Amino acid sequence: MTLNPVLLLNALASGLLLGAFYALAASGLAVAFGLLDVVNIAHPAVMVAAAFAASAFSDATRLDPALSTLMVAAPFAFAGAVLYRGYYFVFERRGDEAIRGLAFFFGLMFLVETALLMIWGADQRFVEAPYTSGVVSLGRVDLPLRMVVPAAASLATLAAVFVFLKASFLGRAIAAVSQDREALRLMAVDPVRVKTVAFALSFALAALAGGALIVIQPVNAASGRIFIGRLFAIVIIGGLGSLPGTLVAGLLFGVIEDMTATLFGPSWTPAVAFGLLLGFLALRPRGLFGAEA
Repeated sequence: MTLNPVLLLNALASGLLLGAFYALAASGLAVAFGLLDVVNIAHPAVMVAAAFAASAFSDATRLDPALSTLMVAAPFAFAGAVLYRGYYFVFERRGDEAIRGLAFFFGLMFLVETALLMIWGADQRFVEAPYTSGVVSLGRVDLPLRMVVPAAASLATLAAVFVFLKASFLGRAIAAVSQDREALRLMAVDPVRVKTVAFALSFALAALAGGALIVIQPVNAASGRIFIGRLFAIVIIGGLGSLPGTLVAGLLFGVIEDMTATLFGPSWTPAVAFGLLLGFLALRPRGLFGAEA
């Protein structure tokens, strides 16, 4: 097989852009699963719901899809806060979050998909904007704007969240809540309120990722299912709760997927990508940036 360097370079660039989106999509799950120990398997479905909402809001108001995404992020954050309160009182407070909580989010995933089907039908949703078509050429590398804009927005969002988690008191409290809740109580901080804010942040990040997703590709009600394994794999490979690790793992996942599809065909992509996850689980279970147990 003859390798075309230009083709490989384009696959690398495309993989990095896709990986930046993957990192944003996984960042909300990194907060919920990695920092709060909440296995929100419905996270991709929430992301797709936000994509539908952003598309509908953009169509109704003629706003740019990026602005529409910012508008829907706040209601999704509020929904996340309300949902966590209910989850806490029904499951976490009783110590039933392990199995029953997982079943709850599994049911929520199907509930969201069914709601999308009932409201918008089975047709795909998409948006139109100046950056959904066109290409930026860097030498012999062609970068589609529909990938460049979401990737840039993803990196900017991840940087802002990283600064928030590291530089603010609330951000440090979110990072500490799963490690030592009693220490937070001694500092007059309510762990439940901190986790409520963190889960709201997780939903807001899912909404922003949904807005990026619908710029990249059309979506339907079941589009979230293809991201479940990918996002959990990225969070695990990066190291639970590590935002830099999530970014590196997302970029790695994106590059591996695009390079595999280019060299061997798309059918090999899941096998190679999830083979990487199995390798990490066997050789480095704490992930790239995870803390030692």
